[in-house]
Amino acid sequence: MFDKIFQILSYDIGIDLGTVNTLVWVRGKGIIIREPSVVAIHKKSRQVLAMGAEAKRMLGRTPIAIEAVRPLRDGVISDFDTTEAMLRHFIKQVHSTPKSGIKIPKIPRPRVVVGIPSGVTEVERRAVQDAALTAGARVAYLIEEPMAAAIGAGLPIEDPEGTMIVDIGGGTTEIAVISLGGMVINRSLRVAGDELDLDIVNYLKMRYGLLIGEKTAENIKIDIGSAMPLKQEKEMVVRGRDLSTGLPKSLKISSSEVREALMGTINQIIGAITEILEETPPELVSDILERGIVITGGGALIKGFDKKLAEETKMPVWIADDPLTTVVRGCGVVLQNLDLLSKVKVTGGLR
Repeated sequence: MFDKIFQILSYDIGIDLGTVNTLVWVRGKGIIIREPSVVAIHKKSRQVLAMGAEAKRMLGRTPIAIEAVRPLRDGVISDFDTTEAMLRHFIKQVHSTPKSGIKIPKIPRPRVVVGIPSGVTEVERRAVQDAALTAGARVAYLIEEPMAAAIGAGLPIEDPEGTMIVDIGGGTTEIAVISLGGMVINRSLRVAGDELDLDIVNYLKMRYGLLIGEKTAENIKIDIGSAMPLKQEKEMVVRGRDLSTGLPKSLKISSSEVREALMGTINQIIGAITEILEETPPELVSDILERGIVITGGGALIKGFDKKLAEETKMPVWIADDPLTTVVRGCGVVLQNLDLLSKVKVTGGLR
């Protein structure tokens, strides 16, 4: 009875609590929040000054008294209080505008499903659940990201045939073979988009003595990064600090140089996928060969990554529709299908 009352007074929310971006799905509204997982706080008072895109603009530009932090690293909480504050802000933002046609104002006591990496420890799971409950959720369920991504991509996870999903996020790469509603074999690799950015930073530092920030490296990756040679190679002007003189410096780099910088991490991810295929039961490998490997997450958007993976595994590879949102859409699907939620949830509980 009380749960039905809360459903009237509060929205159900699905959250993809990512290392780089946090996405929030709301029942009846869809995805309404896509914000960077960045919080700007005052160092002494610990007061939150900005969140999301506004805080990300402050990265590398803050005065001594302010720091812009990413409270999640490698897909798990590294700063509990800041993560809780971020979740509270997003939950409050969701409930700030009542749904059209409902006169009763919504209050922030939602039922929440959060996507988490499959390789987290029990302590890390509890930290995510506690953060959601402390932020105002009445119930917090956790679902592993590869399962959420597969559901969000519309894959037939409950069929007896095997399906392979690869979710390349900012902090982790999630690889899983799914059959009959469960993960037959999976791996959570703490090598993903952040490492690709770091590869570019290190390449320019070692080759040209140029120091750039993470945000600049991310822009380079998005604009001219690739896993395979392009039909027409691109160039980009990069600005940073010359390590030998300490003065500003700009130079032009090509997409082939960026590809060289990224290749070590890309090969590491593909190597992990190949290892999972080698450990997969033969019957399921046959299914995957027929259905193909599905890739999601920001890493799926690296130009030519799907072709590179197909070339290395000798299997068909396809990119899910809107790969950046598959995890949060999967959280939304299970919120609307409680039978499915009971099958795939890792844990769930009340405050």
